[in-house]
Amino acid sequence: MEGMLSQATPRSTTRTAAVVFAGFCAFVTLFAPQPLLPMLAREFGVSAAAISLVVTASTLAVAMAAPFAGVVADRFGRKRVIVPAAFLLAVPTLLAATATSFGQLLFWRFLQGVFTPGIFAVIIAYINEEWEAGAGAATAAYVTGTVLGGFSGRALAALVASHASWRWAFVMLGTLNLLGAMAIRAWLPAGRRFTRTRRGGPIGGAMLRHLRNPRLVATYAVGFCVMFSLLATFTYINFYLAAPPFGLSTAALGLLFAVYLVGAAVTPTAGRAIDRFGHRFALVAAFTGSATGVCLTLVHSLPVVMIGLTLTCTGVFIANSAGSSYVGSAATESRASAVGLYVTFYYLGGSGGSAIPGFFWTHGGWPACVGLIVAVQLVTISLALIFWQPLPKLAGVPTLTAAIEEG
Repeated sequence: MEGMLSQATPRSTTRTAAVVFAGFCAFVTLFAPQPLLPMLAREFGVSAAAISLVVTASTLAVAMAAPFAGVVADRFGRKRVIVPAAFLLAVPTLLAATATSFGQLLFWRFLQGVFTPGIFAVIIAYINEEWEAGAGAATAAYVTGTVLGGFSGRALAALVASHASWRWAFVMLGTLNLLGAMAIRAWLPAGRRFTRTRRGGPIGGAMLRHLRNPRLVATYAVGFCVMFSLLATFTYINFYLAAPPFGLSTAALGLLFAVYLVGAAVTPTAGRAIDRFGHRFALVAAFTGSATGVCLTLVHSLPVVMIGLTLTCTGVFIANSAGSSYVGSAATESRASAVGLYVTFYYLGGSGGSAIPGFFWTHGGWPACVGLIVAVQLVTISLALIFWQPLPKLAGVPTLTAAIEEG
C-alpha cells in the first residue's frame, strides 16, 4: 500500500523517472523526420506531397492502433503492454535506417505508429491507477517527457542528418528508444491496482452512441482540425524555409521546433482560462491567435516567422486542451471510450494534415497551404460556436492533454 509518505522514497523517484522516459519514448520518433523531409525528398527523388507520407504513415497507424492499445492493456496489464511496446518501437526505428526505397521507409514508419499508442495511451491509465496521491505531478512529469522527446527527436535527428546522414539519424533515434525502454523496464513497478477486464463489455455500443451525440461528433471534428492544423503547419514550413529567400539548413530546421517549448510552457495556464471563461471562449481565442500566427509566416523575415510559429503552436496546444477536456463534459456515459475516440480522430486529423496540404503546396506553394490552414481553423471556430454549449462541470473527468500533447 502506498501512502503520502511514499512520495519522497527512492521507489517513488524512480517510478516518476520511468513515467518521464515513457513520455520521451512515445514521441521522440513519431515526428522526428519533419525537419528531414526536404533532405528525404531529394534522396528518394519524390515531391513534397509524396515525402509527407513519411509523417502520414505513422499518424495513420497511431489512429488505427490507439483504440486497441487500451483494450489489450485492460486484459493483460499496463506494464506488460508499455514495456514491450517501448522495445518494439525501437525495432522499426532502427530498420528505417536500412530502407533502400521510399516504400520500405513508409513501411517502417507505419510500424512505428502501430507500437506508439502502447506507450502513451496506457501510461496515463497506469498513472491514474497507481498514484494514490500526486497523480497531477506524475502527469506533469509525463508531459515533460513528451515535450523533451518531441523536441529532442526533431532537433537531434536534424543535427545528425546534417553532419552524417538521415540513416544515422534513425540509428540515433532507435538507440534512444532502446535506452528509454530499458529504463522503463527497470524503474516502472508492476501495477498493484490493475483489475483485469473480461470480454463482453459493451464498448462498441457505447462508441456508436457517442457518434450519435452531436456535441461529441463536433468535438471529434475539432480534434481532427486541431491536429490537422499543427501537422500541416510544421510539415510544410520545412519546405518553405529550406527554399529561398530563407535557405535554412537541415540542422536549422530542427531548431525551429524550439517554439514547441514555448507553447508547452504557456499551455498549462489554459486550464485556468477554460475554468474561468469556458471551453468555447478558450478555443476561439486560441485559434484566432493561431490563425494570425500562420499568416505571419508569409512575411519574409525569419524572426517574424518564428513569432508566427510560436503563436501557431501555442494556440493549437490550448485548443487541444479545450477539446480534450470538453469530451469528458459532453459524454454522458463511457467517458474512457469517448476519450479514446477523440484520440483516433485527433491522429486522423494529423494524417490529413500531413498529406492533404501537399496538393496545395504543389499548386500554390506555402501561401496556398496557409490559406488551407486558416480555413480549417475558421471551420473549427464555427463548430465550437455552434455546438459547444456550456455544460456543468463534472468531477474526475478524464482529459487527453498529456496523452496527445505532441504534434
